[in-house]
Amino acid sequence: MNTWKRTLVVVPLLANAACHKPAAPAAPPAPAVQVADVLQKDVAIYREWVGSLDGFVNADIKPQVEGYVRKQVYREGAFVRQGELMFLIDPRNYKAVADQARSTLDRNAAALAKARLDVKRDRELIAAQVIPAQQLDNDLAAEREAAATVETARATLAQAELNRGWTQVTSPIAGIAGIAQAQVGTLASTSTVMTTVSQVDPIKVQFNISETEYLHSAEGNHWAEPGRGAEPTLELILDDGSVYQRRGTVVVTNRQVNPQTGTIALQGSFPNPGNLLRPGQYAKVRAAVDTRKDALLVPQRAINELQGAYLIGVVAPDGKVDVRTVRAGEWVGDLWVIEDGLHPGEKIIVEGFARVRPGMSVRAMPAPESSTASASEPAAAGHSKGD
Repeated sequence: MNTWKRTLVVVPLLANAACHKPAAPAAPPAPAVQVADVLQKDVAIYREWVGSLDGFVNADIKPQVEGYVRKQVYREGAFVRQGELMFLIDPRNYKAVADQARSTLDRNAAALAKARLDVKRDRELIAAQVIPAQQLDNDLAAEREAAATVETARATLAQAELNRGWTQVTSPIAGIAGIAQAQVGTLASTSTVMTTVSQVDPIKVQFNISETEYLHSAEGNHWAEPGRGAEPTLELILDDGSVYQRRGTVVVTNRQVNPQTGTIALQGSFPNPGNLLRPGQYAKVRAAVDTRKDALLVPQRAINELQGAYLIGVVAPDGKVDVRTVRAGEWVGDLWVIEDGLHPGEKIIVEGFARVRPGMSVRAMPAPESSTASASEPAAAGHSKGD
């Protein structure tokens, strides 16, 4: 009887417990991601090359006569004008030689004057039949010999005067003068490089492009050909990362491709009114080599590389994620050209891709403006995904 009663009490308790099971846990909220629009616009494709700067003209200052350096006139590192005196070589021995040559010329000129008087007198005497004709012939020959001696002496004097003048060593060009290599007291010869003067406004930059890039230029916008285009096409990126404020142009395209490297040498010219750029500097040369029409652009942060494939998360209008494999092209600043796999105006994930899976619902929030870059100005040179 007691057992039956206990059974009747337990059954209702079990039934009551079954009716009050704990509720299922709520679904986690959809993860938040930052998205940006796929842009479509015309963009310039840039390339960069390492270039070396050099003076447009580099003149080694060498004396044309030998002698001891008596004075350095110019200031090292300063601008010198064409024809400005730079060094003075001891002129005393050259002055003595010039004086001697002048005296020789005067003596020979006097001999020539006497020979002419003899010829004039002989002509008068021949008319009076006082002297034989042979004497006139001899005096005529002496006159011609004296005239030749005068011309020789005159040339010797001219050379002596040149040598004396060359003791003043001047600059053949206007430019920046380097540190002196010959000091006062040095015995300088005609092979001695006393210093170097470089014309740096404009300044020259040399760089090498590949044969493929040269061919693309010839078939495209001709940026690598001198004189093709009214606007300067070259930019210069200095060692500190700043972009030189003035643009340059290609002035020389070499006659041949280097068979060892497969590149062709180009020389560009940049205005340098403040002499900021100096020979020997290294800089990156940048040029727009092509223009992509209606290119699709995404921030580089939106592209995720996995085992050689490039993946982008696309958020559909219903908030679900579609992970696509795309074909990436060139870099343009902080943006990447997409060749295939996207459409204009689609929303792509730029932050939070690691937290999503295909088909997952997400809360899409616009990415801050600072996280997406503009392609209007090149922040960096264009690169292909294989660079």
